[in-house]
Amino acid sequence: MTERESRTLQKMTDPNEVKVETLLSIINSSAREAITEYKNTGHGVPGVDAGTLHPLDFATDTLALRKAIRLLEGACEQLNTILAPPQHTTYNFVHNYNWACIDVAVQSRIADVLDKYPEGLRVDVLADAVNLDKTKIARVLRVLALRGCFKEVKRDVFANTRLSLVLRSTSNVGSCIRHQREYPRYAAVLYETMIDQEFARSNEVEKAPRAFALKKEGKNNGFWEMNDEELDTFHKSMMGYSEVQNSSAVLHHYPWDNVSSVVDVGSGTGAMSIPLAKMFPHLRITDQDLPETMKLSRSVSPDIGYTPSGKVIFIFDQIWEKKAPEALLSGHVEFVPLNFLEESPVAGKDVYYLRSVIHDWPDDESRVILNNIRKVMGPNSRVLIHDCVLLRPFQEPAAEANEFSKAPEPTLLNFGSHTSHQLDLAMWLLSNGKERTLNEFKNIGASAGLVLTQTYDLVATTLLEFKIAQD
Repeated sequence: MTERESRTLQKMTDPNEVKVETLLSIINSSAREAITEYKNTGHGVPGVDAGTLHPLDFATDTLALRKAIRLLEGACEQLNTILAPPQHTTYNFVHNYNWACIDVAVQSRIADVLDKYPEGLRVDVLADAVNLDKTKIARVLRVLALRGCFKEVKRDVFANTRLSLVLRSTSNVGSCIRHQREYPRYAAVLYETMIDQEFARSNEVEKAPRAFALKKEGKNNGFWEMNDEELDTFHKSMMGYSEVQNSSAVLHHYPWDNVSSVVDVGSGTGAMSIPLAKMFPHLRITDQDLPETMKLSRSVSPDIGYTPSGKVIFIFDQIWEKKAPEALLSGHVEFVPLNFLEESPVAGKDVYYLRSVIHDWPDDESRVILNNIRKVMGPNSRVLIHDCVLLRPFQEPAAEANEFSKAPEPTLLNFGSHTSHQLDLAMWLLSNGKERTLNEFKNIGASAGLVLTQTYDLVATTLLEFKIAQD
């Protein structure tokens, strides 16, 4: 805040006006911080209708940019909430079908078609290419173009933008969006599950809204029951989710140089372990997940081998050879099947890393997972839980304020960002899982004999380091 702005605030007597002026100052300063981050790349600030991605869009360390955007988004939304009529704001909560338009674009692969025509394509030709009605496609694209996703370069001629490029079928983010297309079905029965005698007070995975919706349709397949194509989409979507959350920030902001061995518990196809192996070639990495994940499907034909203990390992001879061949050649990576609800991971490693694992599960299962890890930890081993951390208006006494970044006054809790709470709802819908407060993480850690020793604010997520509690 400038000296002039400070003097202006001191002259004001209305506390609500002071808050508005403070929010305007936050918006200005955070926007300038974001501009600086873009200019530091030498490529300037991206245009709203740019047809190419900016080098910073998929950089592995954009923490400074994301901290600025966190403030900018929260302050803008809060300012609008203060100044707009309440009926306007609350109606906008539900009067939003961008998700449906995005689904049309992703399912019909419009961005793939337009990728071949950077100058734009007539809507009638586009409609023929994706076998949809041209008038309806135009309506969908015009809705999205209002948010900078696609652009109408001239009447009835559309082209990609920086936003629509991430919807291409080759994009992991596109897979992430495709994976979520069923979520509205589950959300639609949320209230029903809260009044249903069987579901209302259950925290079991089988009593989540997803299970309720499928039950109404006469289906009973569990969340983790997937065919080969669904499994492939799921793992690509997890890589896309990692990009959305900028999970790779953990590569830059945790002291991996002081670590020798890592177990990626619930590793998937290596969304985090592959970049970790490339950036820190000294690490000995063990990927552990269910056997079907280790084998993968279609895209990978595994070679089978054995660890010295006799456990079967599957070498991902296509994914890893393509993305991190040096890790395979060095022998610094192994793949060991694991059901973390029933057995413990490989013993005696320095770090046991769980990204987006604990939030999938209710408390009972989360305790089982951590207890199974605790059984095989060495005296100096650490558990890293990489998930969202929720803040609440009235924090528990044990949740010290200095353990993670707090939003500046007068921005709302969680920096005014609703993302972590929306993820909390998504976990509830899918599996009765949840995002947790810092104190809740401390409690489930303590139940496994672990104590929280360090937190790292990575904006969209938080990295929580646990060690064995000393008696």
